[in-house]
Amino acid sequence: MKYTRRKGLHRVAGLITGLILFASGALAQQPAVLLTLKEATDSTLAHNRDLGLSKLDEKIARAKTTEMDAIWLPQVDFSFTALSSNNPLNAFGFKMQQQVVQQKDFNPDLLNNPGATGDYSGRLQVKQPLLNMDLVYMRKAVAAQEGIYSLKTKRTAEYLVYEVEKAYGQLQLLYDAEKVLKEALRSANAMYTFTDNRVKEGLMQKSDALNVKVWIHTVETQLAETGSNIRNASDFLNLLMGKPYGTVYTAEPVMQENTTVANSSIPDDRADFAAMKKAMEASRLMIRAAEKSYLPRINAFASYQVNDYRLTGFSAGSYLAGLQLSWDIFKGNSTKNKIITQQTELNKLNDQLQNQQEQSQLELNKTLRQLEDARFKIRQQSAAIENATEALRILQDRYEQGLVNSTDVLNAQTQLSQQQLGKASAVFSYNSTAAYIRFLTSTQKN
Repeated sequence: MKYTRRKGLHRVAGLITGLILFASGALAQQPAVLLTLKEATDSTLAHNRDLGLSKLDEKIARAKTTEMDAIWLPQVDFSFTALSSNNPLNAFGFKMQQQVVQQKDFNPDLLNNPGATGDYSGRLQVKQPLLNMDLVYMRKAVAAQEGIYSLKTKRTAEYLVYEVEKAYGQLQLLYDAEKVLKEALRSANAMYTFTDNRVKEGLMQKSDALNVKVWIHTVETQLAETGSNIRNASDFLNLLMGKPYGTVYTAEPVMQENTTVANSSIPDDRADFAAMKKAMEASRLMIRAAEKSYLPRINAFASYQVNDYRLTGFSAGSYLAGLQLSWDIFKGNSTKNKIITQQTELNKLNDQLQNQQEQSQLELNKTLRQLEDARFKIRQQSAAIENATEALRILQDRYEQGLVNSTDVLNAQTQLSQQQLGKASAVFSYNSTAAYIRFLTSTQKN
């Protein structure tokens, strides 16, 4: 009677605990829903809240660019004013604007004591910038800022794809662990039945049956913990996908990637690098804008005004048009200091870019070595599984013959389970490392 297969005692418990990356939670049992990696990725890119916030930042930057376009458009405003005054200068001015001045209005008594005089006026005014070079470069700087947020959104999406691949791989690993534990429990129950019968026949010690019973309790505990962590992993995927908590997922079978790294160098056009270059471009444009503020500005203006002593009159109209040249000759070196500050910030951005590129290359070098380590471990674990399987088979036969005790068999099953879990962990490590390499080496063309 065969009673074997996978899982074992306390060492398996320790290994499983190390593989679980999510905290345990107690959620109600419910039917699991199959989730593919593509579905998880598509849903994340469509509904993830962090990505949504990044897109809103992009829209805000785009709106600011549109807002800056207003500097080239005419500014038009209309005003209506109702006034009353007995001030001699104002009263006579009202009549002049209304074009109702008569000979009697020059009477000194009336000039000095005009009495209450009213005026109703409407004014339409138009202003048009003609030459403002500082605003030209400031508008270009704002447009560059829009490009920064667009690139940040792309990099956020790339990171989320990596997070989904890693989280999905963790869910697959948990299901692999659950499979090993279920097989171990099946084997443990079969072994307990066999051992208990032999104890009743007086052919085995009761301690052997008790050892198997302890093992069953250990495996059952680990199964419960793994089930909780499957639900925790599902909740994390729900968070990434922008979905409500509660849905439990099953995953597609694990497939080991066959990753070939063609380029072991960090690409220069990665989205985050490109965003920093855009920031440097914007900084240079702001410096140019500050420099151009030394130049004069030229604006055109025109207005048309109507006046009347009646509310609905507006019989008298006049216009005013002209050009205005303004020139900030000296502002207490504020412009000079602004240029110095902006140049310093530009130098800082350049140093940050170089530092980030160097750190990314260092990270890539380390990750490439980790990929090779994972590939080697997979081969080693495969060989170890074969050896552990054969060793267990031999001990099972000897146990049935009464030549070894239950502890020997349980230790052998523990070894087999450890190797099976080790291989599953190595495959997860390999696949997640490959995903991280893709994240590190992604370009704007991807």
